[in-house]
Amino acid sequence: MSVLTIDVGTTVIKSVVFDDQGTEIAVARRATEVLRPHPGWAEQDMDAVWDAVVHTVRTVLDGLTDPVWLVSFTAQGDGAWLVDDRGRPTGPAILWSDGRAGDLLTGWQRDGVLEAAFRRNGSLTCTGMPNALFSWLAAHDPDRLARSATSLTAAGWLFLRFTGVRASDESDASAPFLDHTTGDYDPAIIELFGLDAYARLLPTVLGESQRIAEITTGAAEELGLPAGLPVVMSPYDIAATARGVGVVNPGQACSILGTTLCTEIVRTGIDTGGEPSGIHIAYRGRERVLRAFPTLNGAEVLGWAARLLHLPGPPELAQLAFESQPGARGLMFLPYLSPAGERAPFLDTGARGSFWGLSLEHTPADLARAVFDGLSLVLRDSLAAARTDVSELRLCGGGANSDAWCALIADATGVPTARSGDTELGAKGAFLTGLVRTGAETSMHSAAAKYVRMQRSWEPEPERAEFYAALYEDFLGWRTRAREAGWRGGAVWRGSARRPAEAPGRPTEAGGHPATTPGGPRV
Repeated sequence: MSVLTIDVGTTVIKSVVFDDQGTEIAVARRATEVLRPHPGWAEQDMDAVWDAVVHTVRTVLDGLTDPVWLVSFTAQGDGAWLVDDRGRPTGPAILWSDGRAGDLLTGWQRDGVLEAAFRRNGSLTCTGMPNALFSWLAAHDPDRLARSATSLTAAGWLFLRFTGVRASDESDASAPFLDHTTGDYDPAIIELFGLDAYARLLPTVLGESQRIAEITTGAAEELGLPAGLPVVMSPYDIAATARGVGVVNPGQACSILGTTLCTEIVRTGIDTGGEPSGIHIAYRGRERVLRAFPTLNGAEVLGWAARLLHLPGPPELAQLAFESQPGARGLMFLPYLSPAGERAPFLDTGARGSFWGLSLEHTPADLARAVFDGLSLVLRDSLAAARTDVSELRLCGGGANSDAWCALIADATGVPTARSGDTELGAKGAFLTGLVRTGAETSMHSAAAKYVRMQRSWEPEPERAEFYAALYEDFLGWRTRAREAGWRGGAVWRGSARRPAEAPGRPTEAGGHPATTPGGPRV
């Protein structure tokens, strides 16, 4: 007997089949399109997403000999997937990465609304969360809200199509509205954002024991599945990935080294102290929460540095970087290169990156090493912001393929690191969740112990760990100075571009080239 899992990412949808030993035996993928009709917008055709799910499911089932007894899925989180009273989309889904509500967040931050909400449930609003999107739609497209009956997430949309049930699982409901003490929405947070009129759009929250329903006859026929199968809505993708890598007990953590760096730590309760940043995700009823810090800067920074140094990509950048020494011979890098600034483990839309201490003595290897050092210290910064003891940091995502970076992260954080032997970790988390919810496994702890396979581990080297502990303090100091200086180095040119030959006061010869002497341009 086998388990069918589905992972609905932002750009790729995957259907993965696991056998009864937890081994991947079949995978099918299909790309999906992110629509960007205006700058900063990010949308998807909801029916196209479902069609891609149907395609991958039918593809992965083709030739499968073991019958499927369970379906369990995970998906991208946040956003607003609005449907009417018949369950049909009232327009395209607005995604977690949508930035149209940026000005609203700026105002909420200025007025203290974001901090007030964080002090209630430990989650800091981002532009792609429902509160921001409802507020934007109320101002710019109120008819869309009037025609909508329910605001789902990607997982909620799948659950509706699979089972006919309108709901959100507690992980998706966590930010921004969840009261972690009750497992339901907090009316005070809804009121804080001025959204009482739109509370009707929020779906029922399903707790850990409720996230299951039976597939409808129509969905079973469309997907080519047996009627009556149980369908489990697993936590959304970053939480499912944490489960897939076996991070289930307090003190365990994982970092997804992907387009962004997302560090997640299991806690027994929420922490609303400290600088507001990141989110708290309901992870196992009232017993566990996942403290998550999804940064805006990650592998894209590595790609930028590789292009800057004329290298094919991040793997070659890593090879060059580790020719240099820890600390890059006194060169430090603040890796805040996203035009949107940074959101975790601190929020500052104006944050910008920089190299500090650069001299003629530094080599390309030093620049590359400084980039890896800077990103690794961001992981340490996220662990520090969690304000709890961490015993182990499990690494996944494309960046975890680098042994050298995994070892550096152990040194830079002072925490032992390990890399999973599995590949489709979001799907693996859905697999584990499905087993526990159906009673095939007694607990997430036992399921992870049985089915999660770690490939390799690294211990911090004491001398290097001591060095990076000191470097982290320097990193924080430089960042404070940069922040106080407004991040940017100086004025930004706003005029039109003009060729040097067109500059006033510069004589030209025939053909428009600047007149020159053997020693250079005549001035």
